[in-house]
Amino acid sequence: MGEALNGLKRSHYSGALREANIGETVTLMGWVQKRRNLGGLIFVDLRDREGICQIIFDADVSAEAFEKASSIRNEYVLAVTGKVEKRQSVNDQLPTGQIEVFASELKILCESEVPPIHVEDNDDAGERLRLKYRYLDLRKPKMQKSLITRHKVTSVVRSFFNENGFIDVETPMLTKPTPEGARDYLVPSRVNPNKFYALPQSPQLFKQLLMVSGFDRYYQITKCFRDEDLRADRQPEFTQIDIEMSFVDEDDVMGMNEQLLKRIFKEVADVEVALPLKRLTYKEAMERFGSDKPDLRFGFELECINEIVKTSDFKVFKDTVANGGDVRGINFKGHAGNISRKEIGKLEDFVKTYGAKGLAWIKLSGGEVTSPIAKFLSPEMMGEIIQKMNGEDGDLLVFVADKSSVVFDALGALRCEVAKKLDVIDRSKYEFLWVTDFPLFEYDEEENRYMAKHHPFTSPKDEDIEKLESDPANCRAKAYDIVLNGYEIGGGSIRIHVPEVQERMFKALGFTEEDANEKFGFFIDAFKYGAPPHGGLAYGLDRIIMLIVGTENIRDVIAFPKTQDARCPLTNAPGFADDKQLDELFLKITPVEKK
Repeated sequence: MGEALNGLKRSHYSGALREANIGETVTLMGWVQKRRNLGGLIFVDLRDREGICQIIFDADVSAEAFEKASSIRNEYVLAVTGKVEKRQSVNDQLPTGQIEVFASELKILCESEVPPIHVEDNDDAGERLRLKYRYLDLRKPKMQKSLITRHKVTSVVRSFFNENGFIDVETPMLTKPTPEGARDYLVPSRVNPNKFYALPQSPQLFKQLLMVSGFDRYYQITKCFRDEDLRADRQPEFTQIDIEMSFVDEDDVMGMNEQLLKRIFKEVADVEVALPLKRLTYKEAMERFGSDKPDLRFGFELECINEIVKTSDFKVFKDTVANGGDVRGINFKGHAGNISRKEIGKLEDFVKTYGAKGLAWIKLSGGEVTSPIAKFLSPEMMGEIIQKMNGEDGDLLVFVADKSSVVFDALGALRCEVAKKLDVIDRSKYEFLWVTDFPLFEYDEEENRYMAKHHPFTSPKDEDIEKLESDPANCRAKAYDIVLNGYEIGGGSIRIHVPEVQERMFKALGFTEEDANEKFGFFIDAFKYGAPPHGGLAYGLDRIIMLIVGTENIRDVIAFPKTQDARCPLTNAPGFADDKQLDELFLKITPVEKK
């Protein structure tokens, strides 16, 4: 049985006490982290969200409190009143390590069974077990720090936008299914049989309608949903910081968001962000780093050697260039001695997972050139390649030859993989980058048509409007992504606000007029009545927090996340609906065949 508070009030958080509190009588409330009975004294580490404080139960101070303390165990919930004293044996590892509290009164508010996981940062429980008992996992200091950091970031975001004339407007959670994005989560409508709502992948259409409505500057911190395959930095439901502005161009939107990022990182992480942020076009980012979200904390840039090897006797290189592909390489400068033949083999297996057929290499060591492709290259051509790659003694040069998309994917991933293995990444650095001038379209070979690279409301560059129907492959967008340490943390664009241009965009994407009206009729109609030039950006809040707290698992910064198969071990969601619920929704379950 637990005791009642009976009017007892907490005076301080356990983790907030310091030397300045010595001599005060305080009341603390929290959980037992650890208990040690040394005979005449019982030591208890009491934990709350601010940290840990050592409590001492001494029979000479309070025989009653000492006797009750002999029965407490880990994770019991206590209320303790006592006097703050100078600690006899200082613990420099704790912020409260200079003081301790001698208890004069103890209330055991709630007992605890032996927990199935240790409430400690170094607990090695598997993730599914941690998520099943998430309420225990969240008691851990590092997990509490993550969620408190999240709170601080959202507080800064709200303050910043409120000060800059933005209006926080909520948009619907139940909306209409639309194409051209990820797969929707569908919600059946009971009162509209056989019809479905979609949970929003983003508030895109509504925030643009708010610009048409004259709100001028909008923001929202909102949940979004995508039914797609998951990975470490992705969840079926995620939180977006959503922004839209009227009467702006790309520089206006990027400038405002640079100020926001500077403020977030200064106030939350005490990191100075130098402005203006670096910018690279999509083309330059791909050619130098093989990625539109490059990590700039290390080098290992790509180099193209097409012009050198197009007349090579090495058939793989020669044929690739002749067929319109690319031969590109990376110089892992100074690391020839750190990457063995066996490890090169593993790197070859790695690039094959990205579609590459193999990995050619040249090692420069001890004044010698070693390479399995040396016999196919003249000494002059080998020298040109080494010069182009800025090769010196001690370097390892690696190459992939294939169509451009495969080369970029393979080498872009390889540079990051090797940088991690060699431990050359400065984890203390925050390297921001704007990537601009994205392609407006990308070709989907399965659909056999062009799709919008971002979404169908992204404005083309003014000079590319006339190429929308005739040359979609070379149309560029007024789009921009914000990248941090190899992660895209946000993306946006200037939107189409002229109905005729939007109509041409739909046509270029293969929509008939009837299709466009069926899917977006309400949106198209709104733009007939005067739409301002507008643009915006949306951040993935979860990713920003993930990078600030230094984890690579997005589930560590979400209170109650889903697993990689979109399940919740805590609640066992998703679950089955009973026959009555299904009948009300006019739904029937189709048995799933076992694979």
